[in-house]
Amino acid sequence: MAWAEAPVRPPAAWAPLVPELNVADLDRSLAFWVGLCGFRVAYGRPEPGFAYLERGPLQVMLEVIAPDSWTTGALEPPLGRGLNLQMEVDDLAALEGALAAAGWPLFRPAEERWYRAGPVECGQRQLLVQDPDGYLLRFCQPLGERRPGA
Repeated sequence: MAWAEAPVRPPAAWAPLVPELNVADLDRSLAFWVGLCGFRVAYGRPEPGFAYLERGPLQVMLEVIAPDSWTTGALEPPLGRGLNLQMEVDDLAALEGALAAAGWPLFRPAEERWYRAGPVECGQRQLLVQDPDGYLLRFCQPLGERRPGA
């Protein structure tokens, strides 16, 4: 766990909402989140198997499943069923390239999508990928706004 020996660098600003994901193998999850998706370990607690990650303003916590974990039911892969985490990135193509180079399967390939938001449509390029524990991640890059039906 070389990541745990890195100096502690708390985020410049704490996000008001930070998901904490239970994981089976922290090193495997860090290889995905840090190695492929561009997050960095802001700080960790190796004894219980915990890492606080950030990528720009994005923040997520990973914690190894333990008997005293805050779980509300049985944890069976894929974890996080019914939830997808949308995360905005500056360069979706670079992330897509890193995943492809690693042979990591996409849940849905990159596509352009427009979503109605009141009087406008907001566009984004997005791809969906599952992390090692099955959490569904939707990385997106904004394309701007347009009038509906344009």
